[in-house]
Amino acid sequence: MRSAILAALLAGAATGALAQGAPPAETKAKVDDLEKLQAFKSTNTAPAAEVPQTGRRADAIRKTLAKIKLPEGFKIDLYAVVPDARSIAVGPNAGVLFVGTRKSKVFTVTDRDKDRVADEVRPFAPGIEFKIPNGVCFSKDGVLTVVEQNRVLSFPAAEFFYEAPDVAAALVVKQGDLIPASEESFNHTARVCRVGPDGKTYIALGQPYNVPAPEKLDLYAKHGIGGIVRMDADGKNREVFATGIRNSVGIDFAPDKTLWFTDNQVDGMGDDKPPGELNRATKAGENFGFPWYGGGQVRTVEYKDQTPPAGVVAPVAELPPHAADLGLTFYNGKQFPKSYRGGIFIAEHGSWNRSEPVGARIMFAPAGADGKVGQPAPFAEGWLTGDGEYLGRLVDVAVLLDGSLLVSDDTAGAIYRISYEGDAK
Repeated sequence: MRSAILAALLAGAATGALAQGAPPAETKAKVDDLEKLQAFKSTNTAPAAEVPQTGRRADAIRKTLAKIKLPEGFKIDLYAVVPDARSIAVGPNAGVLFVGTRKSKVFTVTDRDKDRVADEVRPFAPGIEFKIPNGVCFSKDGVLTVVEQNRVLSFPAAEFFYEAPDVAAALVVKQGDLIPASEESFNHTARVCRVGPDGKTYIALGQPYNVPAPEKLDLYAKHGIGGIVRMDADGKNREVFATGIRNSVGIDFAPDKTLWFTDNQVDGMGDDKPPGELNRATKAGENFGFPWYGGGQVRTVEYKDQTPPAGVVAPVAELPPHAADLGLTFYNGKQFPKSYRGGIFIAEHGSWNRSEPVGARIMFAPAGADGKVGQPAPFAEGWLTGDGEYLGRLVDVAVLLDGSLLVSDDTAGAIYRISYEGDAK
């Protein structure tokens, strides 16, 4: 169904794109390139240069990895040097990685000889001018979705077109229509996405404030800012799925088809409050408490005298305050021991204004079929030194096709691979 919708979308894309109005002169060339790709026409864009995978940077990263602590039987290696690496999407066919950034590029990572080390890293679709293309996700039939700050694009059969500068592309949400242009901000703009069991695309939209003013709440609720929206593959039938979320940069679906997500808590309330959140959405329309709650059951100063909405959903687990929990994934592989299967791995980016830094590690929480989770605990750590220096800041986690765990680091500019070499019983 998703493929059929996108095929129809691509067939009429050129006409639709041209009907959307003339872009500003300074961006017209790039917009024209996108229109050409929608119509399967060449942009005459030169191939993008490869990112070097050897040299001082790679050597320095491996030196850092030698300091990382893992449970017995696990090891961590450098999988790829990828500048500004953020969200990871693993191709369902060949395991090609697509890596989003908060800059202007999406990267492809290819391991051709399957030795579990990347052979080639280069920018994807270099003819397209991306703007904060942090969110990347795949459908089961191989359609890649890229969510920018205020636009959504899709790329059918991305794993098979990615090697050429010109790729099949579709405009899902045009520039300026994901959120109102008036609400664009430099803050909390890293979108993330997942294609759900229902075939719809789910997108988390962070709101730009630490705590928004009351006059913003109706507008944000209407558009899903500070929430999660969902839509069909072609962008139609958009609806707000969840509200009351400050800034989620990590969402994933559990085996029972419920949507789980991390949420970053309110700043400026002290080192030890409020806690970070791991949440579970079981149906559309749920409210998760922000801005009345700053994290967990801690009320915000700004809304402490106001009555929260009825039926606010509490987090299923609280996370260390200000550790900046971002990407998460349910472990669906078979390489790791059974105690990890079905559990949740979470990437902590690390605190930015805490008097004593915390985070920059991978957390793990066992999860049951009943939706309950055990206490999250460190799984991989060592990127934060005892002197408070960050040797890396982790962003996302994803399961490679062989069952190993991939981890992105936007400070080091790398993708790591954690594998298990013991008895996986």
